Amino acid sequence: MARPGAACPPPARRLMVAARALLFWALVYSYCGLCACIAGLRLLWSIGRRPGETFRWVVRENPPACLNDPSLGTHCYVRIKDSGLRFHYVAAGERGKPLMLLLHGFPEFWYSWRHQLREFKSEYRVVALDLRGYGETDAPSHKENYKLDCLITDIKDILESLGYNKCVLIGHDWGGMIAWLVAICYPEMVTKLIVVNFPHPSVFTEYILRHPSQLIKSGYYFFFQMPWFPEFMFTVNDFKVLKSLFTSQATGIGRKGCRLTAEDIEAYLYVFSQPGALTGPINHYRSIFSCLPLQHHEVIMPTLLLWGERDAFMEVEMAEITRIYVKNHFRLTILSEASHWLQQDQPDIVNKLIWTFLKEETTRKRE
Repeated sequence: MARPGAACPPPARRLMVAARALLFWALVYSYCGLCACIAGLRLLWSIGRRPGETFRWVVRENPPACLNDPSLGTHCYVRIKDSGLRFHYVAAGERGKPLMLLLHGFPEFWYSWRHQLREFKSEYRVVALDLRGYGETDAPSHKENYKLDCLITDIKDILESLGYNKCVLIGHDWGGMIAWLVAICYPEMVTKLIVVNFPHPSVFTEYILRHPSQLIKSGYYFFFQMPWFPEFMFTVNDFKVLKSLFTSQATGIGRKGCRLTAEDIEAYLYVFSQPGALTGPINHYRSIFSCLPLQHHEVIMPTLLLWGERDAFMEVEMAEITRIYVKNHFRLTILSEASHWLQQDQPDIVNKLIWTFLKEETTRKRE
Protein backbone atom coordinates (compact mmCIF):
# COMPACT_ATOMS: atom_id res chain seq x y z
CA MET A 1 0.00 0.00 0.00
CA ALA A 2 1.27 3.43 -0.90
CA ARG A 3 2.30 5.60 2.04
CA PRO A 4 0.24 8.77 2.68
CA GLY A 5 1.84 11.66 0.86
CA ALA A 6 3.73 9.40 -1.53
CA ALA A 7 3.96 10.58 -5.11
CA CYS A 8 1.13 9.42 -7.36
CA PRO A 9 2.13 7.05 -10.14
CA PRO A 10 2.13 8.70 -13.61
CA PRO A 11 -1.28 7.30 -14.77
CA ALA A 12 -2.99 8.48 -11.57
CA ARG A 13 -1.31 11.87 -11.83
CA ARG A 14 -2.42 12.27 -15.43
CA LEU A 15 -5.95 11.36 -14.38
CA MET A 16 -5.85 13.94 -11.59
CA VAL A 17 -4.62 16.64 -13.97
CA ALA A 18 -7.34 15.73 -16.49
CA ALA A 19 -10.00 15.84 -13.76
CA ARG A 20 -8.82 19.27 -12.61
CA ALA A 21 -8.85 20.54 -16.17
CA LEU A 22 -12.34 19.18 -16.71
CA LEU A 23 -13.57 20.80 -13.49
CA PHE A 24 -11.92 24.10 -14.43
CA TRP A 25 -13.50 24.28 -17.88
CA ALA A 26 -16.85 23.13 -16.50
CA LEU A 27 -16.71 26.10 -14.12
CA VAL A 28 -15.73 28.48 -16.90
CA TYR A 29 -18.49 27.47 -19.29
CA SER A 30 -21.14 27.07 -16.59
CA TYR A 31 -20.50 30.60 -15.38
CA CYS A 32 -20.33 31.76 -18.99
CA GLY A 33 -23.80 30.30 -19.54
CA LEU A 34 -25.13 31.95 -16.39
CA CYS A 35 -23.77 35.36 -17.43
CA ALA A 36 -25.26 34.89 -20.90
CA CYS A 37 -28.67 34.13 -19.39
CA ILE A 38 -28.53 37.28 -17.28
CA ALA A 39 -27.52 39.33 -20.32
CA GLY A 40 -30.36 37.76 -22.32
CA LEU A 41 -32.89 38.70 -19.64
CA ARG A 42 -31.62 42.27 -19.66
CA LEU A 43 -31.97 42.34 -23.43
CA LEU A 44 -35.56 41.10 -23.25
CA TRP A 45 -36.33 43.71 -20.59
CA SER A 46 -34.92 46.43 -22.83
CA ILE A 47 -36.94 45.18 -25.80
CA GLY A 48 -40.10 45.16 -23.69
CA ARG A 49 -39.57 48.71 -22.46
CA ARG A 50 -38.09 50.42 -25.53
CA PRO A 51 -38.28 48.14 -28.57
CA GLY A 52 -37.49 50.95 -30.98
CA GLU A 53 -34.36 52.08 -29.18
CA THR A 54 -32.93 48.70 -28.22
CA PHE A 55 -31.49 47.92 -31.64
CA ARG A 56 -30.54 51.49 -32.51
CA TRP A 57 -26.87 52.30 -32.60
CA VAL A 58 -25.01 54.93 -34.56
CA VAL A 59 -21.55 54.74 -36.11
CA ARG A 60 -19.78 58.00 -35.34
CA GLU A 61 -18.34 59.16 -38.66
CA ASN A 62 -16.10 62.00 -37.47
CA PRO A 63 -13.77 62.07 -34.47
CA PRO A 64 -14.42 64.73 -31.82
CA ALA A 65 -11.91 67.56 -31.68
CA CYS A 66 -10.38 66.30 -28.42
CA LEU A 67 -8.81 63.32 -30.22
CA ASN A 68 -6.73 65.71 -32.31
CA ASP A 69 -5.83 68.11 -29.52
CA PRO A 70 -2.18 69.07 -30.18
CA SER A 71 -1.52 69.49 -26.46
CA LEU A 72 -1.86 65.72 -26.09
CA GLY A 73 0.89 64.92 -28.56
CA THR A 74 1.37 63.56 -32.06
CA HIS A 75 -0.40 60.60 -33.64
CA CYS A 76 2.18 58.06 -34.81
CA TYR A 77 2.35 54.52 -36.14
CA VAL A 78 4.92 51.76 -35.92
CA ARG A 79 4.90 48.42 -37.75
CA ILE A 80 6.36 45.44 -35.93
CA LYS A 81 8.60 43.35 -38.13
CA ASP A 82 7.89 39.89 -36.67
CA SER A 83 4.10 40.10 -36.34
CA GLY A 84 3.59 42.51 -39.23
CA LEU A 85 1.03 44.45 -37.16
CA ARG A 86 0.81 48.23 -37.27
CA PHE A 87 0.37 49.91 -33.88
CA HIS A 88 -1.05 53.37 -33.30
CA TYR A 89 0.17 55.55 -30.47
CA VAL A 90 0.18 59.16 -29.35
CA ALA A 91 3.54 60.57 -28.27
CA ALA A 92 4.33 63.70 -26.29
CA GLY A 93 7.68 65.04 -25.17
CA GLU A 94 11.00 65.26 -26.97
CA ARG A 95 12.62 62.27 -28.61
CA GLY A 96 15.65 61.14 -26.69
CA LYS A 97 14.13 61.72 -23.28
CA PRO A 98 13.52 58.64 -21.08
CA LEU A 99 10.54 56.64 -22.31
CA MET A 100 7.31 56.38 -20.36
CA LEU A 101 5.04 53.76 -21.96
CA LEU A 102 1.33 53.78 -21.09
CA LEU A 103 -0.94 50.73 -21.49
CA HIS A 104 -4.71 51.26 -21.28
CA GLY A 105 -7.44 48.94 -20.01
CA PHE A 106 -10.86 47.84 -21.25
CA PRO A 107 -12.93 49.40 -22.73
CA GLU A 108 -10.44 52.21 -23.24
CA PHE A 109 -7.79 53.35 -25.70
CA TRP A 110 -4.87 55.78 -25.72
CA TYR A 111 -7.12 58.72 -24.76
CA SER A 112 -7.57 57.39 -21.21
CA TRP A 113 -4.03 58.69 -20.56
CA ARG A 114 -4.71 62.27 -21.74
CA HIS A 115 -3.97 63.77 -18.33
CA GLN A 116 -0.66 61.91 -18.08
CA LEU A 117 0.41 62.80 -21.64
CA ARG A 118 0.19 66.48 -20.72
CA GLU A 119 1.76 66.06 -17.30
CA PHE A 120 4.90 64.02 -17.91
CA LYS A 121 6.02 65.26 -21.33
CA SER A 122 8.30 67.81 -19.68
CA GLU A 123 10.76 65.10 -18.57
CA TYR A 124 9.76 62.02 -20.56
CA ARG A 125 8.99 60.83 -24.04
CA VAL A 126 5.45 59.75 -23.16
CA VAL A 127 3.85 57.15 -25.43
CA ALA A 128 0.20 56.15 -25.00
CA LEU A 129 -0.42 53.01 -27.01
CA ASP A 130 -3.50 51.53 -28.61
CA LEU A 131 -3.10 47.86 -27.67
CA ARG A 132 -3.46 45.08 -30.23
CA GLY A 133 -7.04 45.08 -31.55
CA TYR A 134 -7.92 48.54 -30.21
CA GLY A 135 -8.60 51.80 -32.03
CA GLU A 136 -6.32 52.42 -34.99
CA THR A 137 -4.00 49.52 -34.15
CA ASP A 138 -4.35 46.43 -36.35
CA ALA A 139 -6.79 43.81 -35.10
CA PRO A 140 -6.07 40.17 -36.06
CA SER A 141 -9.28 38.25 -36.62
CA HIS A 142 -8.54 35.05 -34.67
CA LYS A 143 -8.72 34.95 -30.89
CA GLU A 144 -5.53 32.86 -30.79
CA ASN A 145 -3.68 36.04 -31.79
CA TYR A 146 -4.59 37.62 -28.46
CA LYS A 147 -2.91 35.20 -26.09
CA LEU A 148 -0.86 36.74 -23.31
CA ASP A 149 2.41 35.69 -24.94
CA CYS A 150 1.51 37.75 -28.02
CA LEU A 151 0.52 40.79 -25.96
CA ILE A 152 3.72 40.66 -23.91
CA THR A 153 5.87 40.33 -27.02
CA ASP A 154 4.06 43.30 -28.57
CA ILE A 155 5.35 45.58 -25.81
CA LYS A 156 8.92 44.32 -26.11
CA ASP A 157 8.87 44.76 -29.90
CA ILE A 158 7.32 48.23 -29.70
CA LEU A 159 9.93 49.33 -27.19
CA GLU A 160 12.70 48.21 -29.52
CA SER A 161 11.02 49.71 -32.59
CA LEU A 162 10.85 53.08 -30.83
CA GLY A 163 14.62 52.92 -30.35
CA TYR A 164 14.62 52.22 -26.60
CA ASN A 165 15.86 49.35 -24.48
CA LYS A 166 14.11 50.33 -21.23
CA CYS A 167 11.20 52.41 -19.99
CA VAL A 168 9.00 53.44 -17.12
CA LEU A 169 6.02 51.14 -17.70
CA ILE A 170 2.53 52.15 -16.57
CA GLY A 171 -0.60 50.04 -17.02
CA HIS A 172 -4.24 50.30 -15.99
CA ASP A 173 -6.75 47.45 -15.69
CA TRP A 174 -6.02 44.93 -18.48
CA GLY A 175 -3.03 47.06 -19.44
CA GLY A 176 -1.93 46.58 -15.83
CA MET A 177 -2.05 42.80 -16.29
CA ILE A 178 0.18 43.14 -19.36
CA ALA A 179 2.51 45.54 -17.53
CA TRP A 180 3.00 43.05 -14.67
CA LEU A 181 3.82 40.26 -17.12
CA VAL A 182 6.21 42.39 -19.19
CA ALA A 183 8.03 43.33 -15.98
CA ILE A 184 8.27 39.64 -15.07
CA CYS A 185 9.37 38.39 -18.50
CA TYR A 186 11.64 41.29 -19.50
CA PRO A 187 12.84 42.90 -16.23
CA GLU A 188 15.82 44.49 -17.96
CA MET A 189 13.40 46.61 -20.00
CA VAL A 190 11.48 48.10 -17.07
CA THR A 191 13.24 50.61 -14.82
CA LYS A 192 10.12 51.28 -12.72
CA LEU A 193 6.69 49.69 -12.81
CA ILE A 194 3.47 51.55 -12.07
CA VAL A 195 0.15 49.71 -12.10
CA VAL A 196 -3.30 51.21 -11.63
CA ASN A 197 -6.13 49.05 -10.26
CA PHE A 198 -4.84 45.61 -11.12
CA PRO A 199 -3.09 43.23 -8.70
CA HIS A 200 -0.20 40.93 -9.47
CA PRO A 201 -1.64 38.30 -11.89
CA SER A 202 -0.95 35.44 -9.47
CA VAL A 203 -2.86 37.27 -6.75
CA PHE A 204 -5.80 37.79 -9.08
CA THR A 205 -6.06 34.18 -10.25
CA GLU A 206 -5.74 32.77 -6.71
CA TYR A 207 -8.05 35.31 -5.09
CA ILE A 208 -10.85 34.91 -7.62
CA LEU A 209 -11.04 31.15 -6.96
CA ARG A 210 -11.31 31.65 -3.19
CA HIS A 211 -13.67 34.62 -3.08
CA PRO A 212 -17.08 34.28 -4.78
CA SER A 213 -17.64 38.03 -4.50
CA GLN A 214 -14.66 38.69 -6.79
CA LEU A 215 -15.79 35.89 -9.09
CA ILE A 216 -19.10 37.73 -9.51
CA LYS A 217 -17.37 41.06 -10.12
CA SER A 218 -15.24 39.40 -12.79
CA GLY A 219 -18.25 37.83 -14.49
CA TYR A 220 -17.49 39.67 -17.71
CA TYR A 221 -14.34 37.54 -18.12
CA PHE A 222 -16.66 34.54 -18.46
CA PHE A 223 -19.36 36.29 -20.47
CA PHE A 224 -16.76 37.36 -23.04
CA GLN A 225 -16.00 33.71 -23.84
CA MET A 226 -19.13 33.67 -26.00
CA PRO A 227 -18.86 34.54 -29.70
CA TRP A 228 -20.49 37.75 -31.04
CA PHE A 229 -23.11 38.14 -28.25
CA PRO A 230 -20.93 40.34 -25.96
CA GLU A 231 -20.19 42.69 -28.87
CA PHE A 232 -23.89 42.89 -29.64
CA MET A 233 -24.81 43.69 -26.04
CA PHE A 234 -22.44 46.65 -26.09
CA THR A 235 -24.30 48.14 -29.07
CA VAL A 236 -27.77 47.90 -27.48
CA ASN A 237 -29.44 51.28 -26.90
CA ASP A 238 -26.64 53.04 -28.76
CA PHE A 239 -23.83 51.75 -26.53
CA LYS A 240 -25.64 52.33 -23.25
CA VAL A 241 -23.38 49.82 -21.48
CA LEU A 242 -20.26 51.64 -22.60
CA LYS A 243 -21.61 55.00 -21.43
CA SER A 244 -22.78 53.66 -18.08
CA LEU A 245 -19.42 52.06 -17.30
CA PHE A 246 -17.91 55.55 -17.03
CA THR A 247 -20.91 57.54 -15.79
CA SER A 248 -23.21 55.35 -13.66
CA GLN A 249 -23.28 55.57 -9.89
CA ALA A 250 -22.32 51.89 -9.57
CA THR A 251 -19.28 51.72 -11.84
CA GLY A 252 -18.49 55.24 -13.03
CA ILE A 253 -16.50 58.18 -11.78
CA GLY A 254 -18.00 59.61 -8.60
CA ARG A 255 -19.19 63.10 -7.80
CA LYS A 256 -15.83 64.07 -6.33
CA GLY A 257 -13.93 62.86 -9.37
CA CYS A 258 -12.98 64.45 -12.67
CA ARG A 259 -16.03 63.36 -14.62
CA LEU A 260 -15.87 62.70 -18.32
CA THR A 261 -17.22 65.51 -20.46
CA ALA A 262 -19.74 64.96 -23.26
CA GLU A 263 -16.83 65.25 -25.69
CA ASP A 264 -14.84 62.63 -23.78
CA ILE A 265 -17.78 60.23 -24.02
CA GLU A 266 -18.06 60.94 -27.74
CA ALA A 267 -14.39 60.05 -28.12
CA TYR A 268 -15.08 56.59 -26.70
CA LEU A 269 -18.21 56.21 -28.80
CA TYR A 270 -16.32 57.23 -31.94
CA VAL A 271 -13.69 54.52 -31.41
CA PHE A 272 -15.95 51.66 -30.32
CA SER A 273 -18.87 52.35 -32.66
CA GLN A 274 -16.80 51.53 -35.72
CA PRO A 275 -17.74 48.20 -37.35
CA GLY A 276 -15.88 45.35 -35.66
CA ALA A 277 -14.17 47.67 -33.16
CA LEU A 278 -15.24 45.65 -30.12
CA THR A 279 -14.14 42.21 -31.29
CA GLY A 280 -10.40 42.79 -30.89
CA PRO A 281 -10.69 44.14 -27.33
CA ILE A 282 -13.00 41.31 -26.25
CA ASN A 283 -10.71 38.75 -27.89
CA HIS A 284 -8.10 39.66 -25.26
CA TYR A 285 -10.40 38.00 -22.71
CA ARG A 286 -11.34 35.06 -24.94
CA SER A 287 -7.79 33.75 -24.70
CA ILE A 288 -7.16 34.31 -20.98
CA PHE A 289 -8.34 30.94 -19.63
CA SER A 290 -6.08 28.97 -21.96
CA CYS A 291 -3.12 30.79 -20.35
CA LEU A 292 -3.94 29.78 -16.78
CA PRO A 293 -2.61 28.99 -14.28
CA LEU A 294 -0.02 31.75 -14.29
CA GLN A 295 3.34 30.97 -12.75
CA HIS A 296 4.31 32.54 -9.43
CA HIS A 297 6.87 34.98 -10.76
CA GLU A 298 8.26 37.81 -8.70
CA VAL A 299 8.83 41.41 -9.75
CA ILE A 300 12.31 42.77 -9.09
CA MET A 301 12.05 46.47 -9.97
CA PRO A 302 10.63 49.31 -7.84
CA THR A 303 6.85 49.16 -8.09
CA LEU A 304 4.01 51.56 -7.39
CA LEU A 305 0.46 50.22 -7.14
CA LEU A 306 -2.34 52.80 -7.19
CA TRP A 307 -5.87 51.74 -6.31
CA GLY A 308 -9.28 53.38 -6.30
CA GLU A 309 -11.15 51.93 -3.34
CA ARG A 310 -14.53 52.38 -5.05
CA ASP A 311 -13.48 50.02 -7.84
CA ALA A 312 -16.61 48.10 -8.85
CA PHE A 313 -14.61 45.33 -10.54
CA MET A 314 -11.59 44.63 -8.29
CA GLU A 315 -11.66 44.08 -4.54
CA VAL A 316 -9.15 46.20 -2.69
CA GLU A 317 -7.88 43.29 -0.58
CA MET A 318 -5.89 42.08 -3.59
CA ALA A 319 -3.80 45.24 -3.55
CA GLU A 320 -2.15 44.52 -0.20
CA ILE A 321 -1.55 40.85 -1.04
CA THR A 322 0.39 41.95 -4.12
CA ARG A 323 3.19 43.15 -1.84
CA ILE A 324 4.56 39.62 -1.37
CA TYR A 325 5.41 39.30 -5.07
CA VAL A 326 7.52 42.46 -5.31
CA LYS A 327 11.13 41.90 -4.24
CA ASN A 328 12.10 45.56 -4.32
CA HIS A 329 10.75 48.87 -3.09
CA PHE A 330 6.95 48.59 -3.16
CA ARG A 331 4.56 51.46 -2.56
CA LEU A 332 0.80 51.01 -2.36
CA THR A 333 -1.55 53.99 -2.28
CA ILE A 334 -5.32 53.50 -1.97
CA LEU A 335 -7.56 56.47 -2.78
CA SER A 336 -10.77 56.14 -0.81
CA GLU A 337 -13.07 58.21 -3.04
CA ALA A 338 -11.75 57.02 -6.41
CA SER A 339 -13.25 54.58 -8.91
CA HIS A 340 -11.79 51.93 -11.18
CA TRP A 341 -10.96 54.62 -13.76
CA LEU A 342 -8.38 56.10 -11.43
CA GLN A 343 -6.06 58.01 -13.78
CA GLN A 344 -9.09 59.76 -15.30
CA ASP A 345 -11.02 60.06 -12.03
CA GLN A 346 -8.28 61.68 -9.90
CA PRO A 347 -5.64 62.84 -12.42
CA ASP A 348 -3.99 65.50 -10.24
CA ILE A 349 -3.51 63.16 -7.29
CA VAL A 350 -2.39 60.28 -9.50
CA ASN A 351 0.12 62.46 -11.33
CA LYS A 352 1.54 63.76 -8.04
CA LEU A 353 1.93 60.22 -6.68
CA ILE A 354 3.67 59.10 -9.87
CA TRP A 355 6.07 62.07 -9.74
CA THR A 356 6.94 61.29 -6.11
CA PHE A 357 7.59 57.65 -6.94
CA LEU A 358 9.70 58.46 -10.00
CA LYS A 359 11.94 60.78 -7.99
CA GLU A 360 12.53 58.31 -5.17
CA GLU A 361 15.86 56.52 -4.99
CA THR A 362 15.68 53.20 -6.80
CA THR A 363 18.07 51.66 -4.26
CA ARG A 364 15.73 52.31 -1.36
CA LYS A 365 14.96 49.19 0.63
CA ARG A 366 11.58 47.61 0.28
CA GLU A 367 9.15 48.94 2.86
